Amino acid sequence: MPELTAEQVQRGRGPDPTVLARRKLINREVRSAREKLTSSTGLQRAFDYELIRVFAQYRLNGSAGTLLLALLVAAAACVWVPFYAVSGWLCLVVLTSAFAAVLCRRFLAEPSAAARVSFWRKLLPTAELLHGLSWALLAGLFVGIEAPGARFFLMTALLIVSALTVTLAATIPIAVYFGLAPIVSAIILSFSGRSDIDSVTMLLMAVCAQLFFIFLTNRLYSTSVETIEFRAEKDALIAELETAKANSDEARRKAEEANLAKSRFLATMSHELRTPLNAILGFSEVMKNEVFGPHTNASYKEYSGDIHSSGQHLLTLINEILDLSRIEAGKYELSEEAISLAAISDDAAHMLNLRAKAKNQTIRQATEPDLPRIWADERAIRQAVLNIIANAIKFTPQGGEISIKVGWTATGGQYVSISDTGPGIPEDEIPVVMQTFGRGSLAIKTAEQGSGLGLPIVKGLIDLHGGGFRIKSSPRAGTEVTITLPAERVMDTLPALPEPNERSAA
Repeated sequence: MPELTAEQVQRGRGPDPTVLARRKLINREVRSAREKLTSSTGLQRAFDYELIRVFAQYRLNGSAGTLLLALLVAAAACVWVPFYAVSGWLCLVVLTSAFAAVLCRRFLAEPSAAARVSFWRKLLPTAELLHGLSWALLAGLFVGIEAPGARFFLMTALLIVSALTVTLAATIPIAVYFGLAPIVSAIILSFSGRSDIDSVTMLLMAVCAQLFFIFLTNRLYSTSVETIEFRAEKDALIAELETAKANSDEARRKAEEANLAKSRFLATMSHELRTPLNAILGFSEVMKNEVFGPHTNASYKEYSGDIHSSGQHLLTLINEILDLSRIEAGKYELSEEAISLAAISDDAAHMLNLRAKAKNQTIRQATEPDLPRIWADERAIRQAVLNIIANAIKFTPQGGEISIKVGWTATGGQYVSISDTGPGIPEDEIPVVMQTFGRGSLAIKTAEQGSGLGLPIVKGLIDLHGGGFRIKSSPRAGTEVTITLPAERVMDTLPALPEPNERSAA
């Protein structure tokens, strides 16, 4: 298991995925090299077994064709050779074919993990040698026969058997060579001592055919190896994908469990914190307003005000954390109704106007006329607009200006745009401020302290409505935040609900 660096331990992260992938590749190459060193063919042991398995399957599947060919050749040979001699030869071919088939069946019956690869790589070529030798004995039946067409028939039959051997045994080249050696020898001996043009021509054709069969054997073997390699790579890729999927499912399960634990923790802690916090807010407000008489020391009133404002800040933070956790967990339920986006913006600006005046700021509003109502959650939209305006007031310096625009979008929806003359946000920090508890560097230096939850909550609430959220900002040029609601939520585009009597009739 790779060791974790101090930085990774401190951050609670695992090792670099690139390092893990590189180590996994090195381990795979070392394992492959070790298997190749212990293999008789220079391939991996699994490849050796697969090649023998294909050989055994091909030889078994071709047994019926081989026997049929032997019967046809025997029947044709009876034209030149006595029947009893042909019968003996045919029995020998059948016996060697049956012996090879039995060996192939026994090999296939062995479990792949316990298969004796080196043993079978020696035994199966031996069986192929016996089979080729039985076919080569066909040339012995034609010794001394000078009838027309006999030599041509013999060469044709042996070449067909050579092609059949190459086709069935190409995955083990040594087996092909063992099977062809007796046949090639029989062809050469059959035409030895003959100098007539027909015999020389047939001998040259037979030699060229055998050379082609050897070339074809090597090509078929290379193709089989490449096919097995591709299949092994595909299987390895599928295994890796299944492992990655299992890891992903496990990570998702742990994330869901962690999210559930977080939600339970927040629900419990919110109750545990709000109970004493309400008492703190209530008693501090009584002390701040001097309900039971003036303080003997004026500082006590100031301290009471600080306690009350700190409690309010803590209560707001708890509410924001709970809202964000509900949004992220998909537990925030919308209570939708017909609302006016322009009216909500006016109310929000009016509520925060005193805070803006305290900083000598000006709030300007521009609303397009005759905007229809939209179908949305009034509390969620109001909270989103309030958060954006409050952020604009917070980050805009003394004497600044805040503009609120409400109108139509190009696609038929509605939007609310809030822009300010604050310090702005560098483009590379916009993703930072959209993260939970994220704040820009300029905002940290120039603005009041905040929780960093306002914008993530706004985006989550707008996403629940299927709307859009966009921030446009640059340093010393202010910030513009725009939220949009789709055209499907504009009341003019929504179909009317049926009347009560129509619904009852339906």
